[in-house]
Amino acid sequence: MSSSLPEQEGRRRGLFRTKTVEESIRDTEEPEHALKKSLSALDLTVFGVGVIIGTGIFVLTGKIAKETAGPAVALSFIAAGVVCALAALCYAEFASTVPVAGSAYTFSYASLGEFPAWIIGWDLVLELALACAVVSVGWSGYIRSLLDSAGVQLPAGLSGTHEGQFGFDLLACILVLVLTAILVAGMKLSSRVTAVVVGVKVTVVLIVIAVGAFFINGSNYEPFVPESVPSEGGSGWQAPLVQLMFGFTPASFGVMGIFAAAAVVFFAFIGFDIVATAAEEARNPQRDVPRGILGSLIICTILYVAVSIVVTGMQKYSRLSTDAPLADAFKDIGHPFWAGLISFGAAVGLTSVSMILLLGQSRVFFAMSRDGLLPRVFSTVHPRFGTPYRSTIALGAVVAVVAGFTSIDVLAELVNIGTLFAFVVVAVGVIILRRTRPDLPRTFRTPLVPLVPILSVMASVWLMINLTAETWLRFAIWMAVGLAFYFVYGRSHSRMGRRG
Repeated sequence: MSSSLPEQEGRRRGLFRTKTVEESIRDTEEPEHALKKSLSALDLTVFGVGVIIGTGIFVLTGKIAKETAGPAVALSFIAAGVVCALAALCYAEFASTVPVAGSAYTFSYASLGEFPAWIIGWDLVLELALACAVVSVGWSGYIRSLLDSAGVQLPAGLSGTHEGQFGFDLLACILVLVLTAILVAGMKLSSRVTAVVVGVKVTVVLIVIAVGAFFINGSNYEPFVPESVPSEGGSGWQAPLVQLMFGFTPASFGVMGIFAAAAVVFFAFIGFDIVATAAEEARNPQRDVPRGILGSLIICTILYVAVSIVVTGMQKYSRLSTDAPLADAFKDIGHPFWAGLISFGAAVGLTSVSMILLLGQSRVFFAMSRDGLLPRVFSTVHPRFGTPYRSTIALGAVVAVVAGFTSIDVLAELVNIGTLFAFVVVAVGVIILRRTRPDLPRTFRTPLVPLVPILSVMASVWLMINLTAETWLRFAIWMAVGLAFYFVYGRSHSRMGRRG
C-alpha cells in the first residue's frame, strides 16, 4: 500500500503535490478534526433524493416540454440521467476509495494534486453557496404564495428584490439560519429532518403520478416528437459559448430538441454528488456511499420520467405553464385541491434542498481548512455534536445574507458550470488514480475504465459549452480571485507543503 520513494518525492513537489489516500484517512482520525460517523446507506440515499428532487420536477418539466422538447421531454430526462450516471459511477469509485469529506476537492487532491484540488474546492464552495441562496429564494416565493392564499401578506420591503424593486427576503434569510442551526446540532438530527421532508415530498410526487394518470388524454401526446423549429440564438455575452465558437444554434423540438432539452434538464439532477461530501460521516462508507449515490440517482430518474409523462398527458405541451406546470395542470382540469397540495409539496421539498446544499458546502470548506488551504480555525469540530460548527455557522451567515438580497434570475446559471467542472475533474481523477495507485482497495469500481470516465468528460464539456459566455466570464472572475487567495495564503499554509 505504501508508495515508492520517488513517488513520495514527486507528490511533495510544487503545485501538483498530491495527498495520498492514507494521509487523507489519517487526518480524519485527529480528535479535534474528526467528524462523527452516524449515517447509513438509507440516510445517504435520502440525502441524495432530498437534494435532487426540487425545483426541477415541480417547474422545469413544464417549461422544457413547452419550449424545447414537447412530450418527448421524458426522453430528455432519460438522456440526462444517462449523462449523470456516467459521472455517478466515477463518484462512487472515488467515494468508496477515499471516504473523506470534501467530495471532488478531496478526490482531486489524491489524484491531480493540490493546485487543481484548490481550484475545484474554491469553485464548489461558491456554487453550493449560490445554489442554496437561489433555492431559498424559490422556497420563499412558494411560502409567500401560500400565505397570500390564506390572506396574509408580507410587506413589500421584506419580500425580496423583484422587477427592479429592491427589498430584503426575510423568509429566505430565516430559512437558511434555521437550517444552519439544525446542521450544527448534528448529522443524525439533520438526516431525520431530511427524512421527514423527503417523505412528504416524494409522497406528493407519487400522488401527482397516481392521480394524474387518471386524467391522461392520449391525444395530448400527438405528436410525441414535435417538428423541429430553429431556435434564435443569443448575441454577445448572452449567447451560448458553443454558438460563439462554432456558429452552432440549437434547435427546439425534433430529435435535436430532445438533446437540447437534456442539456437543460440535466441541472434538475444536480445533487447526487452531495452524497460524496458526507462520506466521512458514513458508518460504512465503502459500501454505503456508492449505494447512496447510485440509489438516489436511479430513484429520481424514474420519478422525473413518470412525472413528465403524466403532465404532458394531462395537458397539451403547448399550453403548459412555465412557472408551476404540475399545479396548473390540475387547476386546468378543475382540481384545485391537488394543485394546492402540489404547491405545498414544492415548498416542503425546497427545504431539504437548501439544507443539503448547506451541508455540502460546509464539508468542502471544512476539508480545505483541515488541509491548511483555508484558516485551520474552521476545521475544529463541536465537542458534543461532532460537526464542523465554525465553518457551518460562518457559511450559513453569508448564505443567509446573500439569500436575503438575491434575485433568483441573477445567480441561477452560475450554479451549473461548477458542478459540471467537478464532474470533469472526478472523471479524469479516476483514470489517473487507477494508474498511479492500482494497489488501492476499491470496494466499488467504475466499469469500462477509461471509456466511462472519458464519456463522462465529453458529456460534461458539451453541456458546459452550451452555457452562456457571460456565465463563463463570471466563473473566470471567481477563479481569478481564488488563484490570488491560493498564492497569497493557501500555498504557504498547506499542511502537505509543510510535511514536504
